[in-house]
Order: sequence, then structure tokens, then C-alpha cells
Amino acid sequence: MGAGRLIAVLMTTLLVGCAPATGGSDGPLPTRRAPEGSYAVGVRTLTLDPRSSRPLPVTIWFPAAANGVADGRFPVVVYSHGLYSRPDLHAGLTTRWAAAGFVVAAPAFPHTRQGAAHFSRDDVRNQPADGWRLIRHLGRLDRNRADPLAGHLDLSSIAAAGHSAGGYTTSGMFSEGHAARLRSGIVIAGGGLPGSFAGPPAPVLFVHGTSDAVVPVTVGRAAYRRAPGPAAFLSMLGQDHGAYLTPGNPGFAPVLATTTDFLRWTLYGDQAAGARLAADARTPMTSYESRPAS
Repeated sequence: MGAGRLIAVLMTTLLVGCAPATGGSDGPLPTRRAPEGSYAVGVRTLTLDPRSSRPLPVTIWFPAAANGVADGRFPVVVYSHGLYSRPDLHAGLTTRWAAAGFVVAAPAFPHTRQGAAHFSRDDVRNQPADGWRLIRHLGRLDRNRADPLAGHLDLSSIAAAGHSAGGYTTSGMFSEGHAARLRSGIVIAGGGLPGSFAGPPAPVLFVHGTSDAVVPVTVGRAAYRRAPGPAAFLSMLGQDHGAYLTPGNPGFAPVLATTTDFLRWTLYGDQAAGARLAADARTPMTSYESRPAS
């Protein structure tokens, strides 16, 4: 069987064998088409618990219209940065997700962000809880009639995504007992924290450079094997730890296309987007594989 045919068969098995939504009280995701075209993108910043021992600055990108937030309810993506990084350094990717019809909320973690007063890589283990704290806060914003985002956040349909240490943070959000509304994850150049992938199975897309000297691709593949739900692995052939996240890099286009359609499939229930995944990743510098739930 040729490589293209094999990819198509694997993708069909993944789509048919397991719906994109997890089970539980949040229920299955209805099948619908994701928005077509591109929104203007708005941005706001806020700080969770500013007087606490763990304040959390957050940047939020959202689909915008002339009078503020665009009409509609939009699925939410919690995006986690890596060590010595900041949310705005990932805007090349996150703003394009927002333009495609997602609200992207990116925390700046207190002890791993660029410029942290007391930097500690060990604090990554505490960051999944920060992600869930942010989700709870977004729920309060959605219920606050005075907030511009009120009524625009579809908090029954959430994804977690992140790069490097943020990829580990993303994995850690899929722990035992996590809410079923966390419907999918994107782990970019990362791996799994202890206790990762222990809760309700959910689709996870792994993106990794095969020449990554910071987090070896073998680490990402080990996490891929551990994920109990449907999983896909996008290998960036010959690429490093994350240059493919920079617009203009030749790897950026397939990463953007694949991650955006993955979010459309898993958060909107757009089956056509799911069927495009293998084609999105079919370039000379990428290799794509997928499997159904284990």
C-alpha cells in the first residue's frame, strides 16, 4: 500500500472509530461546519488573581467585528508558552486561529515566562492547574453581562495547546478526572507530565521537529503512544525546536493548516476539516500519521 493510501486509511479509521468529542456530562459535540473565511482579530489583556501569590497575566485573541467581538459563540483554546517565552511571541499562530473562529487565551506563567522574577523550570508541574484556573475565569467572564466576551465563549468546547514546556503543560491538563469539555489537545515539541492522559480520552495532535535538540522527537513519540484517545503525529522533517511556528518559515504553512483543521474538527465537529488533515500535512517537509483510540 502506498504512503498516501495508508495515511488516508488511517485518517478514515480515526474519524469513523471515535467521535471528536469526549464523553461525560458535556455530551457529544454536534456535527457542524466551522466558520468559513477569516475574521478580524481583537486582543485584550487581563490578570487573574493579581493580589495572590500566583498572579496570572493573560492575553486573549478573539474574532472581532467593528463593534467589538464578532457575533456568535466561539470555542476556546488555552495556549501555553514554553520556557523563557511569552504569549505575544506565539501570535503568528494564535492570531490566525482566532481569525479562523476561535477564542485563544494564553497565560504568561509566573515562574517560567520571559522576565520572571523567580524563574523555575520545575514550576511547569503547577501550570496545568493554572490552565484550569483560567478556564474557570473565562466562565465568569462569559456570565458577566458587563464583559465584552459575555455570551461569546463556547466553554463546552475547549482545547489545550502549547509549545515545549507549554506542550508538557497541555499534556498535564489531560489528567485523571478532567472535565469532558476539554475536547482536544495540541502538543508542539513537548511530552507528557506525570499523570498526563489519565482522564477521559480526547483526540491529541502532536507536532515535532525530527531534528529537535531541546526536546528530542523520541519524547514526543513516547507521549503519542501514551495518549489513549485518537492521536495524530505531524513530523517536521529536519526541523528544530520551533522555527516552523514562525510565519515565513517553510514549515509554518502545513503546521497552521493542520492545527487549524484539527481544531475545527475537534471543537466544531466539522467532519470535512477532519478529512482534510492528511492532505494538510502532505508536503515534502512533513510526515503525518494517525491512529484511533487505543
